[in-house]
Order: sequence, then C-alpha cells, then structure tokens
Amino acid sequence: MANIFANFPVGLQLWPQARRRARGLKEGYNFSLLENSSDTYHFSVLANAAHVRKAFHAFAASMPEEAFFILEFYTTEPNTSDQEPPTPTIHYSPYMPVPEIIAAIEPYWDRLMHDGFVGFGLANNRSSQEMFYSEEKVLTFFTDNHLRLTNQLSRADIPHRADLLLHTELGHDHLSLLCLERENLPTCLQSFSDRDLDYACFCRELVDILGMYPVEESLSFFFSRKEQKQIEEILCRHQGYEDFADDDFGALLLDWNDFVQECCASFEGDLWEYRMGLQLRDMLHHVLLACEEPLKGRILEVLKEPDEKFRQSLIDHRKRLDNPGTTSSEDHFWYNGVIRNAGHELRRDLIRQGWYKP
Repeated sequence: MANIFANFPVGLQLWPQARRRARGLKEGYNFSLLENSSDTYHFSVLANAAHVRKAFHAFAASMPEEAFFILEFYTTEPNTSDQEPPTPTIHYSPYMPVPEIIAAIEPYWDRLMHDGFVGFGLANNRSSQEMFYSEEKVLTFFTDNHLRLTNQLSRADIPHRADLLLHTELGHDHLSLLCLERENLPTCLQSFSDRDLDYACFCRELVDILGMYPVEESLSFFFSRKEQKQIEEILCRHQGYEDFADDDFGALLLDWNDFVQECCASFEGDLWEYRMGLQLRDMLHHVLLACEEPLKGRILEVLKEPDEKFRQSLIDHRKRLDNPGTTSSEDHFWYNGVIRNAGHELRRDLIRQGWYKP
C-alpha cells in the first residue's frame, strides 16, 4: 500500500496499478447541492481514521437529542456462481438519544472503522441530517447547514478540496478484518479473537444491542428540512391527520412497508388493526395529492415496491373493504379486496361482517 494511504483504514487496499496515482489521494472534502434540492448539501470526505472520528462525533453532537443508527453489512457470502455480486443489508435502529447510541458503538468503533465489509452512520430525518461512513471508507454528509459542517470539518483538520480525488475512482479492494494478517491490523485490534474480528458476529451484536431491523435499499431515502416542513403543513390542513404532522414522515413510509410485509407473511391482527394500516396509506395518498414535484416523484419511488407487494397480496377483487360510512370517488387499490394471508382474528371479523358470503 502506498505511504499516502498508510493512515487510512486497513480494510482498504489500492490495486498495484492504482498505487502509481496514489500521490493524488489527499485528505479533504468537497460538497455540492443535492440533486433536485435548493437547500440540502451533499458532502464527500476522504480522511484518516482519527480525523473521521473527530468529524463523526462533532456532527453527532450538533444533532437533535434523538437520532437513529445505521449499520450496513453483508449477511450472505459471495458465491462464484452468482451473476450479480452480493449487496450488504441495511439496518436501522429506533430513534434513540444520541449519547446512548455513541456509548453503545464505542466498544466497536475501531472494528466498524477499519472493516471493509461494514458501513455505519447516524441520521435524523426530521432535522434533515445524516452522515454515513461506507464500506469503501468514504464519509458522506447530508445537511442544510453547510456552513456549520464546513466549520466542523475544519476543526477536525480536514481541508476543503474542490478537486478531491476519491479512491473509489481508482482500482481498489475493501477487505474484512479476517482477511488481513494479524500483524497488519492496527495495534488496538491485534489482541481481538477471530470471532470478535468477524464482522458478522460484532455487527449482529450491535443489531441486538440497539434493537435494529433490516431495511430494504429502496426504502433508504432523504427528505430535506424544507420538504419535511411542506409535508407537515399538508397534514396540519387535514382534520384527522394533524396529529401526525409532527411525526417523521420517513417513519410513516417505513410503517406502511412494515404493514405490507406483515400482510404478505401472515397478518395476525384483527379488522380494526388492518383498517388502521389502510388508513395509513390514505394519509400517504393525501400527501401525494397535495405536494409537487420533485418531492411527489421521490415519495412515489419509495412507495413503488411496497405498493406492488400489497397489490399482489390482495384477493377477491369483486368486493371492497372501505371503512363503514365512507364513500370515495377514488378507487384506492388498497381497499379493493382483502389480503390472502389473513390470520384467524382478521378472518373471524370478516366472517362476522359477511365478507365471505357469496
């Protein structure tokens, strides 16, 4: 590995032909407006492990009281017969006090930082702040307060470089800690057992500690503070939805996906709980009708996969399951039929309501 890269995470190695250009790899950051946004900036940062840690903690300290932790790691082994390379699984924790998250990941920090099969981050959708340190060891930020972040990066000794060159533009490998000889590991990791260095083990420990759950890549999204405010105003203007205006809209999208997943597996709730899920989709539809592009298109993109799964789970399209006393000129697909995998409580309530009568 070239000397210029000596202080970077050990799980990252340049190919021999790329090392000739390694002299162009220097610590720094650049930033630009996020695509289709007028107020949110995307930062890319290349820095050594110590400087990344300083920037991470400074950003975490400036976030609201609560955030959620993001952990990305591979849950399947590569198979030479597979045409497509494996992709890591994304996990989110619930919203938690930021100091609790920082305390929980502290014993794992060096392993998270150096393992080339692991990425991690911290986010608060409501405040439109996110940072993520990828498996390829590039630190990214999304924020609408770029001046504060540039100051934080300066304090972390990371300079601005408009022409920043990233190793992702060169040939490189990112390796798990177990792929490296013990003597090539950082001193702080050399006494760890093979099990403790195994990303599959220590990542699972973090998943359990923080109560994390897997999230499909299509459900990984970012809304700016301005967009969140726009959605809040839309919900406030609707009698019945105003109580949800202060909620994280991203969490509502994830709630719909969770409901769909449960319906596709086996819905164990009763008819009231089932209708609550359908009313959640009503609320998302109301937001879609009231917002404009490009926000509308981005919400539709997030909803595309769970909506299609729910369509496929519905049977008996001859009937509708609209709420009692409601009439609508819109043919919402989620009311058109009932799910195939209804549990005994939902089936019992539907029988009582005469759903299964010819």
